[in-house]
Amino acid sequence: MSRSPSLPDRPRLDLDPEMSEAERLAAIRQHYERLVSVNDELDERLSEATDRQEELREEVEKLKRRNETLKTSSLYLATVEELTDDGVVIKQHGNNQEVLTEASPHLDSELEAGDRVAINDSFAIQQILDDETDSRAQAMEIDDSPEVAYEDIGGIDDQVREVREAVEDPLKSPEMFEEVGVDPPSGVLLYGPPGTGKTMLAKAVANETDATFIKMAGSELVRKFIGEGSRLVRDLFDLAAEREPAVIFIDEIDAVASKRTDSKTSGDAEVQRTMMQLLSEMDGFEERGEVRIMAATNRFDMLDEAILRPGRFDRLIEVPKPDVEGREHILRIHTREMNVADDVDFGEIAASLEDYSGADIAALATEAGMFAIRDGRTEIRREDFDDAYEKIEDADEQTTIPGPTTYQY
Repeated sequence: MSRSPSLPDRPRLDLDPEMSEAERLAAIRQHYERLVSVNDELDERLSEATDRQEELREEVEKLKRRNETLKTSSLYLATVEELTDDGVVIKQHGNNQEVLTEASPHLDSELEAGDRVAINDSFAIQQILDDETDSRAQAMEIDDSPEVAYEDIGGIDDQVREVREAVEDPLKSPEMFEEVGVDPPSGVLLYGPPGTGKTMLAKAVANETDATFIKMAGSELVRKFIGEGSRLVRDLFDLAAEREPAVIFIDEIDAVASKRTDSKTSGDAEVQRTMMQLLSEMDGFEERGEVRIMAATNRFDMLDEAILRPGRFDRLIEVPKPDVEGREHILRIHTREMNVADDVDFGEIAASLEDYSGADIAALATEAGMFAIRDGRTEIRREDFDDAYEKIEDADEQTTIPGPTTYQY
């Protein structure tokens, strides 16, 4: 431990009786200047000591808090299941153990069924926690205003029209359905090969209706512990209700809604429980309000029939790979911001891109731009598209698994 620096000596005034008056005044003036200097130094030392004292006080408080934390037992998470005259029924997270316990007196009036609480080793409720939001943030992609318009989608005009009728019109003109006396479609399922624009179509609808776009991958609903997937499904629909008007989009829904089997494994059982919760939320006893449901899959043949019945996903829309006109339209969309030479014939290029999806065409346009940059040019020529085509085809040959790939719908 370092020692504090010594204080400056106190100035002393010694006047010789034989001094003249002028000498006395000079000595007094010099003594006064020394006093001022010492006083300034002491003020500076005092300020430094005060700052140091404050730093040490904060450090002591921090150590006290750390010490209290070390002496305090950790708390466990639980959910309030029921409030009874005999106490509070809670379910502990992780092991799903149900316990009848008591809450601190100051919490009795605040507790409600469904609250997330912290409990000690004796299962007594110590505090009420905020609603769980971390799982939402990790598993859901939320976009308040997707920047995708219908003009950004090409080759699927009929599908765009059907989706607008089923999702956009009920949000923008609900009175039309009331006057006609029909209920709008409950859900829209988009199916088709990968890269055909299913997700973009859902985002475009959300953008056109100024709705919150909530996307979740079906694989994210498949959880390890019992009840987690079902709770996440409830979170999904609760969040949509909070953000309405909203469009829920479940991608790769086949991961959680595949055909049920006789398998007895815990994993398959949990997937089926999650699907039953999804069906329950879609059926819903309460009005869904301004929340529309969309889903997508490229394995339509794997879906359980229960999720396809009327009242759930009752509008099934196939999104195929584009025809030659659609491919040309998509090419023009993805090159509209590019500096393309006059010798580029999009119709001719589109005719050569048989079996290409919209995503494949977007990759082709990007790769053509990269070839132009590689040659130090600011203009994309026809030869760049040819080189890009050869590169993509070569890559496909190296990564393609032998044998035909078919999609059954």
